[in-house]
Amino acid sequence: MNSVTKKWLFLKASSVVLIPLMVWFILNLVSVFDKDYIEVVSFFSKQPSKLLVSLLLIFVYFFSALSISEVFEDYIQDEKFKNIANKALNIFAIIMPLITIIILFNLTV
Repeated sequence: MNSVTKKWLFLKASSVVLIPLMVWFILNLVSVFDKDYIEVVSFFSKQPSKLLVSLLLIFVYFFSALSISEVFEDYIQDEKFKNIANKALNIFAIIMPLITIIILFNLTV
């Protein structure tokens, strides 16, 4: 299978996975929106919320990295600069959710 086809399939699959995660997150965000700090931390400290927010972060960064990578492919002509930009993007897409998930799992009330 062609790498462009794989990228397209990963983009579509991650968008399908993101739909229920985003619906869950939006519904829960509405429920904790006007709560105080302790209740919000309590929500994010519960195990199902930790897992679902972690999955949401992973898929959001994966989806955004694939999408931005396509922009790089279309608009950056210099191959060396394009490779550097893609590698920096991939490193960022791995490190940022990892740091956020570590903080989330260390969160206590």
